[in-house]
Amino acid sequence: MANKDYNGILVFAEQKNGVIHKVSYELLNKGREMAKENDLPVYSVVLGSKNIDVNELIYRGADKVYYIEDYIFNQPKEILYKENLVKLINDIKPEIFLIGATSFGRSLAPRLAASLKTGLTADCTELKIDDDGKLIQIRPAFSDNILAHIKTDTYPQMATIRYKEFSEAERNTNLSGEIIKLDSIKIEDDLVKVIKEIGSKEIDISEAEVVVSGGRGLKSPDDFKMLEELAKLLGGMVGASRAVVDEGYISKEYQVGYSGNRVKPKLYIACGISGAPQHIAGMSESDTIVAINSDPSAQIFNIADIGIVGDLYDVVPRIIDKVKSKSLA
Repeated sequence: MANKDYNGILVFAEQKNGVIHKVSYELLNKGREMAKENDLPVYSVVLGSKNIDVNELIYRGADKVYYIEDYIFNQPKEILYKENLVKLINDIKPEIFLIGATSFGRSLAPRLAASLKTGLTADCTELKIDDDGKLIQIRPAFSDNILAHIKTDTYPQMATIRYKEFSEAERNTNLSGEIIKLDSIKIEDDLVKVIKEIGSKEIDISEAEVVVSGGRGLKSPDDFKMLEELAKLLGGMVGASRAVVDEGYISKEYQVGYSGNRVKPKLYIACGISGAPQHIAGMSESDTIVAINSDPSAQIFNIADIGIVGDLYDVVPRIIDKVKSKSLA
């Protein structure tokens, strides 16, 4: 049974340079859905300097926004964030606390769970509330061969949720809510010191509108150059199946699937990818899927809008030539 001492769903709104990460709006959408079914309030918390438009969190569905306003949160200091969030959580006692499974979220969440002496399920792909009011946290397990359904007895029930698993909450400026500004807790934290930011090398293929992915059909890491050429011509990025990432052909940032990135581009081109369930789960919601594979029985053809049975080393260069000729026309 749900613990009556705890109430509501709290969503952590991650921000960088005053810009709220879109995963926060996805979590508000899912939180709002669960709250409506179970008559719960939805809260959000954001830590950052004065230039954050926190009204946006109200427009996306938060009933209350807790705004811990201080320039000290401009740097990604997990210990500092943790101390401030622990105090807030102990004060308002949400029964569910959701964090985006970003690089920062994945680092912050376990520190919070340890301090709160509660459980944490990482990288969830779905959330539900059962008839007893307990949160069911669903995530892939055993090399993505099953979906584990997890419940915790401790509160708050915590989970990190991967980006692009849910749709963003629609923006509604007619919604109203309360913004509560709180004083920050300042602590000495010398574990992280940003000396100079020389440019971000963060790769995020989940935002790409075109993804050209390679799989086991590629013979060597250098063959990704061919896929990258096609991706650039189409204004997109390259992706990869888990198999070639495990082989060291390309870094994990480019991996598509349950254990990689969830992508929803306008166009997804799968080159030499058989179509394992783990990979399909990460790209099946693409608007148009083109599959290139020499094996006519490859599973990828079952979900493809356009299937090309052939050698990718013959097909991809021909597509590149066609795209180039159209660009020059």
